[in-house]
Amino acid sequence: MKVAVWDTYVTRKDGKIMHFDILVNESDKADQVFEYGKNYLKTISQEGQVLTSKECKFCHIDKAPEAIENQILKNGFSIIEMENCN
Repeated sequence: MKVAVWDTYVTRKDGKIMHFDILVNESDKADQVFEYGKNYLKTISQEGQVLTSKECKFCHIDKAPEAIENQILKNGFSIIEMENCN
């Protein structure tokens, strides 16, 4: 499966910047990607933080490893946490 990688930087409630990638089916539109990102933020107690095209930008298309592909098929998206996500 080819996936779209969206590079995302969101300011946490404590002011730190978190960096994560949102991986989705390559045909998903930006509005859907932002909703997936907001769903992820809820799971880490960061709901209500701003997530728009300013914070989340399309980066590239890539081939997904099987584990990522399975997450996308199950949930619609996958997250790769990079910095300050916990």
